[in-house]
Amino acid sequence: MATAQHAKQAGERHPHRWLILSVIGLAQLMIVLDATVMNIALPSAQTELGFSNDSRQWIVTAYSLAFGSLLLLGGRLSDLFGRKLTFIVGLVGFALASALGGAANGFELLVLARALQGLFGALLAPAALSLLTTTFNDPKERGKAFGIFGAIAGAGGAIGLLLGGVLTEYLDWRWCLYVNLVFAVIALIGAMMFLVPGLHAAKPSLDIPGTIVVTAGLFCVVFGLSRAETRSWGSPAVWGFLTAGAVLLILFVFIERKVAHPLLPMRVVRDRDRGGAYIAVFISGAGMFGIFLFLTYYMQTTLDFSPVMTGVAFLPMVAGIMITAQVSTIVLLPRIGAKIPVTLGMVLAAAGLFWLTTIHVDSDYVSQVMPQLILCGLGMGLIIAPAMNVATAGVAELDAGVASAMVNTSQQVGGSIGTALLSTLANNAATDFVAGKQPTPQLLADAALKSYTTAFMWSAVIFVIGAVVCFLMLRSGKHEPGIDSPAMVH
Repeated sequence: MATAQHAKQAGERHPHRWLILSVIGLAQLMIVLDATVMNIALPSAQTELGFSNDSRQWIVTAYSLAFGSLLLLGGRLSDLFGRKLTFIVGLVGFALASALGGAANGFELLVLARALQGLFGALLAPAALSLLTTTFNDPKERGKAFGIFGAIAGAGGAIGLLLGGVLTEYLDWRWCLYVNLVFAVIALIGAMMFLVPGLHAAKPSLDIPGTIVVTAGLFCVVFGLSRAETRSWGSPAVWGFLTAGAVLLILFVFIERKVAHPLLPMRVVRDRDRGGAYIAVFISGAGMFGIFLFLTYYMQTTLDFSPVMTGVAFLPMVAGIMITAQVSTIVLLPRIGAKIPVTLGMVLAAAGLFWLTTIHVDSDYVSQVMPQLILCGLGMGLIIAPAMNVATAGVAELDAGVASAMVNTSQQVGGSIGTALLSTLANNAATDFVAGKQPTPQLLADAALKSYTTAFMWSAVIFVIGAVVCFLMLRSGKHEPGIDSPAMVH
């Protein structure tokens, strides 16, 4: 390990870099799986534990609230205490929280476990991405590494649906949580063997006011959006929290420009390409939920797919993501930069989603759903892997953790906004469709289809907006953001 540490300090290639990639890739897979793996398990958990439909969403919301609101703090803690220590603490905590949830004998304990998963996930996710950023310093190898990591980040949600279906159908819903112990043990052994402390000599101080304000602000935003899924946007529980969140986040920016040791230094986000990459991750997070959430509903309720078959049906999209994630970071990014791949990815994803609006209640999966899924997958791979690469490129090692946390925060908040907005639009479309008509099974099926295609259409619009914004934000040609020195704060 001393040799590895010396190599890292000398700027040489880390001798165990590919093994480290497998460790952090496994941890990243565990995190993104948990965003969707419980969705399929929820009906079984609800039946066994006896909680209401209104309470059910808290199993998902508890995770997203803790995860989304604490990510920036988690990223800064990895800069403060070292990425290896933060990674291991996050990994062990996530595993223990998963075990607690799997053994839950009631609704309250399950919600607590999901919140703890989110808390430790907020430590683990930024540490994993910052480890990737600081481990791979050769541009060619960095492209390969980010291609693999980006494929995991983009495909993990679909893999979670498949794994959740298999575990729920053939074992028990509790295994959707217990399975994390398997991932965590393997990753922990690898982390102990191959990771180096990665503690910067000039540790930043923790910005207490900024931490409190941004945590509260992100909490209000994510909570307000989660309420919007089940209530009117005019409800005080929605607009009140969203307004408070917006005010707190504006205050956070003001604080960060004034304090000596900011939680999120403006030097991290001021670069045009890095800012464009964060926006790309945010927009793809918002638009991607139109694919996962509503296509899952369509396959299970309209096409009568089992949970396992639904997961299998997403595999062509996973293949598309994996192909273009590698091509975009290994071939395209080093030669032409991120502007063309990311913009093209947005266009392909939008085209796939617009195409999905043509589905019917009796559509054939192979000819009328799978081609669109592959197109969406090809687009997502072109977006996520290059964007993650550019978003963390050129960041001073002192800020690697918080820069990585910004990537995760962008994706999480984007996903929350996408879920809330698309759910509202879909529900309104279904309500308008049946208004004044005699309810029949066929009418209800047609109304459900109308809600899904409405969600696909607006998801496509989100990606079109993303294509325009990223085309304008990202610079043409090969460009890597310069390394910003901490001395450039003011």
